[in-house]
Amino acid sequence: MNSHVGIVPFFKRGDIGGLTYLVTNNIVNYLIVIATLSGVLKWPDKVVFGYVIPGMSIGLFLGCCYYAWMGYRISKRDQRPDVTALPSGVSTTAMFVMLYGVIMPLSYAVEDPMVAWSAAMAACFLGGVIEFVGGIVGPWMKKRIPRAALLGTVAGIGFIWMATEGVFDIFQDPILGLPVMIVAMLGVFGVYAFPKKIPPLVVAIVGGIVYAFCLGRTQVDFSDIGFYIPNPVNSIQYMIDGFAVIVPYLAVIIPVEIYNFIETMDNVEGANAAGDEYSVRQAQFADGVFTMISACFGGVVPNTVWLGHVSLKRTGAGVGYSVIAGIILLLAGVLGLFTVLSDIIPKAVVAITFLWCAVDMLSQAFRVVDKKYYAAIGVAMVPSVADFLYTQVTGAAGLADLWTEKVASGINDFAPDVCQALTDAGCMWNGVAAVKAGAIVIGILLGTMVAFIIDRRLDKVAIVAFVGAVLSFIGIIHSAAITINFTNQWGIGYLITGVVCLILHFGRNSWCKPDEDMLEYVDDQSEKE
Repeated sequence: MNSHVGIVPFFKRGDIGGLTYLVTNNIVNYLIVIATLSGVLKWPDKVVFGYVIPGMSIGLFLGCCYYAWMGYRISKRDQRPDVTALPSGVSTTAMFVMLYGVIMPLSYAVEDPMVAWSAAMAACFLGGVIEFVGGIVGPWMKKRIPRAALLGTVAGIGFIWMATEGVFDIFQDPILGLPVMIVAMLGVFGVYAFPKKIPPLVVAIVGGIVYAFCLGRTQVDFSDIGFYIPNPVNSIQYMIDGFAVIVPYLAVIIPVEIYNFIETMDNVEGANAAGDEYSVRQAQFADGVFTMISACFGGVVPNTVWLGHVSLKRTGAGVGYSVIAGIILLLAGVLGLFTVLSDIIPKAVVAITFLWCAVDMLSQAFRVVDKKYYAAIGVAMVPSVADFLYTQVTGAAGLADLWTEKVASGINDFAPDVCQALTDAGCMWNGVAAVKAGAIVIGILLGTMVAFIIDRRLDKVAIVAFVGAVLSFIGIIHSAAITINFTNQWGIGYLITGVVCLILHFGRNSWCKPDEDMLEYVDDQSEKE
């Protein structure tokens, strides 16, 4: 066989679909980031459009080009022109967790957008490091952490934070939001399609922009278009200062990045199953490196390999779409085109994507996990409720000057009399602050324990409980800060739980056995379903 450079056409007809998929979906993520940082948190435009957006664009450009190069190498090696480049983009799940689990509470706590930005960059850079390390330890962790625990925790974040934000924003402006929401749902939930197979979601977003303009909700402003090339010297200086601020948020950053590199692993394995043999480890290393580079230029959200390779391959996408998409996103970021988009797209239209992403995350958890683990998913979702309640109550208490400290990440932010007053007033507050601190890790721990109980592996439940004890004793979970405290009541509780599970495990063949009648009933129900 002859090896020649032209084995892969740079662009072919099937690349149009891949280009549309990659550009439009990444733009949606950009708009969500802008809406959150500028609209909700009131970060200055010089940070959002001068650093965050260009930093994201630089990371995505590098990722898109690298995956196209990987695809080209596979095509050249295997002598076939039908290789499809891995779809690269902002990790939607990790983006929402970073925005709502790290950046938002941190911004409210420090009350200084520049400090919050510095910490967000540091968190993003650390996330890149964890993604890189995932290339080494990822396969080992994937085998040991039940998928129900990981997806259940992420589903909880999506349902509690994203879905509620989306629905509330829609009903804040129902004249605009409700019609747009229904049109979007035709495609997202009803699988409708308009002529030429135009997705209703695209029609909802584009039509919603036009509708909002007709209602006078938005305006077109090109005055901020220009060159937004970030100075990495400035951003790196801020980022270095931010590492001291993110310590209380490690319990959020670490698990979401673990999920992120497992997501990359799953999606690359899906590409391999479709016939394109990509290196999982190489893709994870690339995601980590480009996320770190993005952070150095001001970015605050990580890169990942997206789901959708199989569909892109089916439509005939090659490698060219990835390069062109990267160039488009780079130019849009550094030329300030997103300043125009942020002005013409109203909050109610952006809310559609919030709702869509949230429901998709929730449905994915129940779609890809075996039915018997549904209980584990449900339990893993609960800690996100505590996170949500804590944020809402602390925000309201802050207006009344009852917030005694400025660090909204731990369990000691309120004086005992305030906590007692909340409880006496009927607020569901007991244990809320404790579960909020490290909610993602707690969700993974609880979901994992339930999954192992379903598998009737109490020895593994004990191990997870002991891990929870260690994490509690060093302050990763249930604590306001990372500190060693062996009298920590939550750590002791996990320790006792682990011992109890070991005792029960040793009695599994004698006095602690599953009810055979119930096992038969459960198996019958599963077969009927």
